[in-house]
Amino acid sequence: MAEAAPLGKRGLAGGARVRAYALMEARVKAGIWVSMALRLADIGGRSGAVLRKGDPDSGGILCILRGRAGLVVLSQVRDAEGRPAWLRGTGPAPVDDAAADAYVARQVKRDPDLWVVEFEAPDLQPPFEGTLL
Repeated sequence: MAEAAPLGKRGLAGGARVRAYALMEARVKAGIWVSMALRLADIGGRSGAVLRKGDPDSGGILCILRGRAGLVVLSQVRDAEGRPAWLRGTGPAPVDDAAADAYVARQVKRDPDLWVVEFEAPDLQPPFEGTLL
C-alpha cells in the first residue's frame, strides 16, 4: 500500500495541482439555487418572484429584499476565504425603488447573465441562510 504524501505548510498534500483541487468547492447551478430560495421564502410565509431570468447554469444572482423601510439589493460575492457571501450592493441603509432599479440596471448591463429575484422581507433579512457583508 502506498504511503500518503506528507502535508505541506498549508495542510495540503504537496503540489499546486492537489492544492487547487482541495480549495475548489462544488457550486450549485443558478437556476436550482433560485428555485431553492423561492421555496424557502414560501415555507417561511414570504412571497418571492423572479424578475429576470439569467443563465440557468452559471449566472450570478441579485436578491432584492422589499421591507417596510425600503429596499436592499444583495449581490452574490465571495468572502476573503472564497466562501459564498452576500454584499449589500445598495449600501447599509434601505433605498427607494428608483435607487434599487438603477443599481440592478447597472449590474445587468455589466453582466447580462444575472438573475434578479425579489423577496418580501419586512425585516430586510433574506429567506435563505447566508453571510451578509
